[in-house]
Amino acid sequence: MKLIVGLGNPGSNYAGNRHNIGFMAVNEIHRVHSSFAPWRARFQAEVSEGRLGSEKALLMKPSTYMNESGRAVGEAMRFYKIEPEDIAVIYDELDLPPAKFRMKAGGGHGGHNGLRSISAHIGQDYRRLRLGIGHPGDKKLVSNYVLGDFAKADSDWLEPLLREIADNADMLAAGQDSQFANKLTLALQPEKAQRPSKGSVPNKPKQISHIHQARQQNSPNLPKTGPMADMLKKLFGDKSE
Repeated sequence: MKLIVGLGNPGSNYAGNRHNIGFMAVNEIHRVHSSFAPWRARFQAEVSEGRLGSEKALLMKPSTYMNESGRAVGEAMRFYKIEPEDIAVIYDELDLPPAKFRMKAGGGHGGHNGLRSISAHIGQDYRRLRLGIGHPGDKKLVSNYVLGDFAKADSDWLEPLLREIADNADMLAAGQDSQFANKLTLALQPEKAQRPSKGSVPNKPKQISHIHQARQQNSPNLPKTGPMADMLKKLFGDKSE
């Protein structure tokens, strides 16, 4: 069993918040993949069991509010005997611009209360899908910003991001994080796929000097016998000797 957790706060008042982008992502996975059962209350969360590719997977939206998310994750992990490496947590990231994302395995909580709680309950070795929501620019504005709804204009990047996550969720369940990230990058940031790798030099047509070009041209047909041939031999010597 693989566990995919979306972080957010329960209730309709929070549904459109930037802080709830994790909930939005697992909702989209649930919508796209018909194998998943209806949501039900279990493990202090809303959960749905189904398949992603060849993997059995449990989608989870903790009902404990963000700062107690670890209680739900820990309970499900113990029940199914899931290893931390088989848990992927999707959450909002202030330090990434909107529409950007990062995959990461292990590490600290970076000040995120949801991750802080999960790490306290199951350790730090779980995998994380960080979804950028941008930063308001002032630490004092962070609380209102993350608990504020996405603007209508955000749907231009938010909907494609959520759709690509759902379409490629089988890779996320299989632990193929690099392939998953590459798929999202190709779909959402195709210009990156066309850039040469750092330190590489683009192929350029080979420059040939005019002297070399002249040397490559066919040599003139010179007479091999007769008076002209004899004269050339006297001037340049007989190359056949």
